[in-house]
Amino acid sequence: MIERTKKTYLFIPGGWHGAWVFDPITTRMKSYEKDCFSLTLPGLEQKAVSQDKIINLTTHIQFVIDFIVEKKLTDVILCGHSYAGMVITGVADIIPENIFGLVYIDAYIPKDGDSCWKLTSDQYRELFAAGAAADGFNVVSRPGSDSRRRPHPLATFMQSLQLIGNYKQIRNLTFIYLSGWESTPFRQLYELHKNSPEWRVEVIDCEHNVMEHRPDELTEILLSIDK
Repeated sequence: MIERTKKTYLFIPGGWHGAWVFDPITTRMKSYEKDCFSLTLPGLEQKAVSQDKIINLTTHIQFVIDFIVEKKLTDVILCGHSYAGMVITGVADIIPENIFGLVYIDAYIPKDGDSCWKLTSDQYRELFAAGAAADGFNVVSRPGSDSRRRPHPLATFMQSLQLIGNYKQIRNLTFIYLSGWESTPFRQLYELHKNSPEWRVEVIDCEHNVMEHRPDELTEILLSIDK
């Protein structure tokens, strides 16, 4: 009998958010005895951490790689929300041997040379520019949003992703489209991938923060990946 390898879920939050945004999901996943972690990317910590250099997309990708390597994780189901689609693709391109599957939760799906700035909508490009007007380095969160949200390093949105092509080795690909918000920049990705035999595409009728609004539905989809 072939021994089945246990998977590890690793959650990467999108813009302005930290590990806390996935708390409703990791709590549920752990109740099913699933191994899972959620990371706060550099520059998004609740308490400011001194940095020797500008935080860019490469910084975030390397941070996730270092975590996976340090923890000696294999068969990782790497889940990225929104902006973090850029990050998980970059990670999979460098250490594909550690990755079992990629889950894009209403997230950007980049190709070589893409940036978040390039892939997003005009509305979000305007938001990035206006949010970074104060210091030119960090995009402030919108007024009235969760107090735990932090200013997001602008360079992570602007830097182009340089891909070798190793990420294409990952065959377990899932795109979760959240159809309940009018200003979504992900509708085109849904249309592009919904009939692709290479992708599993799921739709949840809710706004962008599915972790808060539809945690049970998201958890059910995630659990089905490890079957």
